[in-house]
Amino acid sequence: MIKFKTAVLFSIFLISIVVGTNSFGQSSPADRNPYHLKLIQTANSYQSQVFENPEMEMVELKNSISDIKLDIRYATANNFTGKVIYGSPRAFARKPVVEALRKIQDSLSIYHLGLKIYDSYRPYSATLRFFEVYPDTNFVASPRSGSRHNRGCAVDLTLIDKNTGEEIPMPTAFDDFSERAHPDYPNLPEKVLANRKFLFGLFTHFGFKHYPSEWWHFDFNGWDKYPLMDLSFEELSKNKNL
Repeated sequence: MIKFKTAVLFSIFLISIVVGTNSFGQSSPADRNPYHLKLIQTANSYQSQVFENPEMEMVELKNSISDIKLDIRYATANNFTGKVIYGSPRAFARKPVVEALRKIQDSLSIYHLGLKIYDSYRPYSATLRFFEVYPDTNFVASPRSGSRHNRGCAVDLTLIDKNTGEEIPMPTAFDDFSERAHPDYPNLPEKVLANRKFLFGLFTHFGFKHYPSEWWHFDFNGWDKYPLMDLSFEELSKNKNL
């Protein structure tokens, strides 16, 4: 009886592998979109949208803002999941988002400050993984609706001193899920409050809104006009414009 149960379970396991993955061992389209959202999942679909509307283009930040600093945490194990989520430490965003970030970076140079990017465009498949690890929609987007990161219109970041390369004091570290991360949390040193206020004012001026529970997260105005995407950085790079 035990041997029979073991054989059945093993057979079910094999079937789940065959059904759930394609011949390359990747998730099937159904597994990548369990809530049946309208997703851009092929390079052809993405390129067609860019052809119709150039503002849909996904631009790699380092190619447009040469002195921007990247610290893409999800390309390392140094993040709240403890796992490597991205295949490479790269940052992409929609064309108007990158243009706004370039203006912000130029404005910061007056103060000898600069941007450090933790995350920007995030494939929908990564949103699924995040929610499995931490199913709290105050800090992690619900996969039922997708993330503004999935649209290429959200950026996680902080400010650095360009002379030293060090981060300036802010309320918490990145991906801190405590009360201190809330944008209106008051019990902080005056210098930290001033830095946060400066950051929020700057990004508001250039067309962003800060997220209600994360001081480091900024959404570009009009983010809802852009589609959800589930293309890897490598797939985006195949486009001739990147």
